[in-house]
This record gives sequence, structure tokens and C-alpha cells, in this order.
Amino acid sequence: MAKRKSGGVDEYIASCPKEAQGDLAKVRAAIRAAAPGATERTDYFQMPGYSNPGVDYYDGMFAWFSFKKPHIRLHVPPTVIQKHRKELAGYATTKAIVSFPMGKPVPTRLVKKLVKASLKAMKDKRINAIKT
Repeated sequence: MAKRKSGGVDEYIASCPKEAQGDLAKVRAAIRAAAPGATERTDYFQMPGYSNPGVDYYDGMFAWFSFKKPHIRLHVPPTVIQKHRKELAGYATTKAIVSFPMGKPVPTRLVKKLVKASLKAMKDKRINAIKT
């Protein structure tokens, strides 16, 4: 898979309110640290996302982040949210989104954990699909 320019991510962050940009940059750094070989792109869902050649679903995508006032949001597969319910108890969640309130410290350790779990879940999905 060819590396795509991350300029779209820089533009996405710059287009968000100033008070959110620092937290978005922290989430971005946490994702990059958790999945160092991932390709950063904005062409899938028009928000910053990360893909890996070992993932066959969603064009290799396994995690995204976004801003929707008043939250910084991390998008991961529903199975990841289900498996980490207890750790996510203090945050608003949907089926596939964890929302971190703007103005409070971004839980970067938790972001890394969820991203690693997301990548593993998506790779495992590939293995399970091959077995069936």
C-alpha cells in the first residue's frame, strides 16, 4: 500500500477551532505511537484515519479521529468499545465512537490501548474470514 500524504490531516486539524487543535494533535500522536506502521489519510470518511495493509476491511482502515463540539472523538470498531466498556464508563460512547470532552486532559494511554485493540480486532477479522 502506497503511503499517502498526511497534509489532509494537518488541514483537518487546522480547520477545527483553536481550542480543539491541541487535543486533536495529542490524539493524532497517540494513534501514531500505538500504530507506527499505519498509513495516515483523510480519503475515507473525510476525517483523519489510519490504515494498515494487514486489514482487508474498510480499505485497511482501523481507526479515525474527529472533532464535533464539544468533543474530541475516536472512532473504532464496535467490538473494541464493547471489550473496553469498564474503562470507557466515564466517557460518552456510541456503537463505534468514544467522545472525550474538550478542555479536559486527553487520556492518551487509553487512546493508545483502544487503537492497538482496534488494529488487532481488524487483523483478527481477516484471520477469522480466512478460516471460514
